[in-house]
Amino acid sequence: MSALPKQLVRLIALCLGIVLSALMTGCASLPGDVTRLPSQSLDGATPLTAVASASLPANEDVSGLRLLPDGGQALEARMALAHAAARTIDAQYYQIANDASGREFLHALARAADRGVRVRLLIDDLHAGGEDELLAGLAAGPNVEVRMFNPLAVRGGAVPSRVLRSLNEFARVNRRMHNKLFIVDNAFAISGGRNIGDAYFGRSQPANFIDMDVLAAGKVVREQSAVFDAYWNSEHAYPIQSLVATERLPQVARAQFDAWAQGGSDAGAQALAGQDLLGQGPVGAELASGRVELHLATVRVMADAPVKATHEQSLADGAVMSGNLELLQSARFDVLVTSPYFIPDTRMLDILQASTARKVRVAVLTNSLATTDEPLVHVGYSRYRDELLDMGVALYEMMPGVDAPQAAASLSQGSHGSVGRLHAKLAVVDHRWLSIGSMNMDRRSAHSNTEMGLVIDSPELAMQVATLLQREQLPRSYQLRMQPGTGRPRLQWVAPSDTTQPLVFSAEPSRNWRRQLGMSFTSFFVSEQLL
Repeated sequence: MSALPKQLVRLIALCLGIVLSALMTGCASLPGDVTRLPSQSLDGATPLTAVASASLPANEDVSGLRLLPDGGQALEARMALAHAAARTIDAQYYQIANDASGREFLHALARAADRGVRVRLLIDDLHAGGEDELLAGLAAGPNVEVRMFNPLAVRGGAVPSRVLRSLNEFARVNRRMHNKLFIVDNAFAISGGRNIGDAYFGRSQPANFIDMDVLAAGKVVREQSAVFDAYWNSEHAYPIQSLVATERLPQVARAQFDAWAQGGSDAGAQALAGQDLLGQGPVGAELASGRVELHLATVRVMADAPVKATHEQSLADGAVMSGNLELLQSARFDVLVTSPYFIPDTRMLDILQASTARKVRVAVLTNSLATTDEPLVHVGYSRYRDELLDMGVALYEMMPGVDAPQAAASLSQGSHGSVGRLHAKLAVVDHRWLSIGSMNMDRRSAHSNTEMGLVIDSPELAMQVATLLQREQLPRSYQLRMQPGTGRPRLQWVAPSDTTQPLVFSAEPSRNWRRQLGMSFTSFFVSEQLL
């Protein structure tokens, strides 16, 4: 009898490890008696509120927005706002990486707090393993509070290890806070798809994420502040001090944080922030001038409630997914969706089918096998490609830089020649409506993660996004089609070429059959709800 395939051996070992880990950590639990002092967003006149007022029409309760398509400028905008803060900073993120960008960001928060700014930092706990003492050190300084959302009882180790050792409460820890929000002086806010880390700001190797944020002022910011307050005061938000077993005095903990973050400054952010793809200069320069160029628009804030993190909740679509599907359903002419992870459920498929039946042009851009950072999710998506094409949806998959002969390195390949991975979560409907936020078009975002987004009624911003995608991304993507003139249709990947004839691939580019077989086999044991 031949030996078991390596993938099967690994799966069996993984299952045995899961059982053993669950037995070993079955008694781990979160603290039960936790003091959470409630707090709310603060209003008050500051230099930033004066800039926001000067950037908006007088006596009008409207919102102003500006897209941040470039990573360098998105980081610079956050740093500039943090340095200008005079009253409050509220930051909510799924992940803050322990790298140069993460250190610069946390360093800027600490310096603002030292000036007397109240800082509230809310982080999802999944990727924060091993950083308890550092975050507690930040919280030990004046005017800073740090809370962890839906924390794991297992505090140390990498994400796979922490999850395996928390399987006794997997239904709870599977639900994560995926929101991204940064609010300063209740005057300006940045939201969208970016976490805080080098890969989101064009500073990483070997890959960077292609993403989009939006800077906002006016009415929408006050509504976003209300969302932040709801999460901050939620029973799922644990003060970092309640989770950290340390006997260090606050001043010692803060000294340790300062030593860790002392390399963090905004020099790197300033160096990366030039003119972006829309011809916009750095945000900091406009703040210093006393006025930021913004597009006026009506905005609807969509946000899942923090209670979505409660594992007893049903698998009904969350508020953000429902809002996005309603937007797609309203389309009369065309829909353009970008999502790095795309796994449609029955409701989404029905809406797309009905749209194409009404002659609405529907296009979806997602990652290819070569650019995705989640191969197992790609397997889930691949099951729907034939059905989507049959109903008339145009499918595009991002090409890696080496397969994009017409690509500009700054966008398709990321900075320094790195591979670009799609991470933007966008939808443009009828060249009028723009949806932007943290939500992927998949089961996890719909049912398990909390999400936040904006639906913006602005032909100008919708056109900016559509133009960027059509000019910069779609020409650097494979377009999928069924092989013409064959009895049994087969997928083809059509890539642009420097010649008059496109390049046509009859097999999925970059497919590693051994790896793909392992992923496909593993996917049978993993529900699409987890992808």
